[in-house]
Amino acid sequence: MPTPQPHIAVIGSTNIDFVVHVARFAQPGETLHVHSSTTGLGGKGANQAIAVARLGQEVALAGWTGRDMLADMARTTLEQARVNTRWLMEDPAAGTGRAFITIDHAGENQILVDGGANMRHGAEAASRLVPALDHAILVMMQMEMPPALMLEMARQARARAIPVMLDPAPVPAGGLPEDLYALADILTPNERETRDLTGIEPTDETTALQAARILHARGVRTAIIKLGHRGVAYSAPDGQGFVPPFHVRAVDTVAAGDCFNAGLACALARGAAIGEAVRFAAACGALATTRPGAAQAAPDGKEVAALLDRQPPADLA
Repeated sequence: MPTPQPHIAVIGSTNIDFVVHVARFAQPGETLHVHSSTTGLGGKGANQAIAVARLGQEVALAGWTGRDMLADMARTTLEQARVNTRWLMEDPAAGTGRAFITIDHAGENQILVDGGANMRHGAEAASRLVPALDHAILVMMQMEMPPALMLEMARQARARAIPVMLDPAPVPAGGLPEDLYALADILTPNERETRDLTGIEPTDETTALQAARILHARGVRTAIIKLGHRGVAYSAPDGQGFVPPFHVRAVDTVAAGDCFNAGLACALARGAAIGEAVRFAAACGALATTRPGAAQAAPDGKEVAALLDRQPPADLA
């Protein structure tokens, strides 16, 4: 059996996305014709794993699919992208997760998710995923799997002194488990998630940093508030700052947050300072909006470098 290589471990969901493009979102009871439709890999875990691989970093994805045709499609796509799927389990009693995504002319999206196998395993199943942490240099998690499982995996990572990056999307109806805040070395909510977690709706650097202080009080070491087209605010033990938005022509925003997190993880894994890492991540997220789809929208390193060159570091706040 080959020795695991140093890698980023992604503990997260794998879905197949069914995407339709429309001029506008339908009203209740209304039927609309779509401009186009596609089917492809999605799920926040799979999206983030592929985005990390595109940036040239070793990455392993741990989680569950069903045992069906959609699982075959997902695994093939992941392996073609050079994602290690050794710890991607099959659940014969559940279907592979599915997401139904509608995108309007402005690139905004509405998403419905059937979690399927992603949502069937709680804390008791953590032992099956823990081997993915061997030789991991950073762990990425999201909330498209049961909160109890995420909490236990974060505990396992902390016991091994592996930094945890938590994307709190989607925020569970009851909020995040309280102990998860202190186990999250890095928390990366967007505007809506920040509001759900803190009661503050961030609209600029000032309000974002107000929300970050609340997250720090709960135990989060580094809070990174994604403000979409307004930029990104960050608050870390070694400093605070703001990264202005990159100006690109958006096609859709489906995987922007996932590509942001992947860029952040890769930059930090390579030893970048927090401000530099957030700027790199923001470029990854911006580029993801310039093409359709979820996993397939992830940029590679050359594309990110070219965009960074067009906005000099002096533009950092």
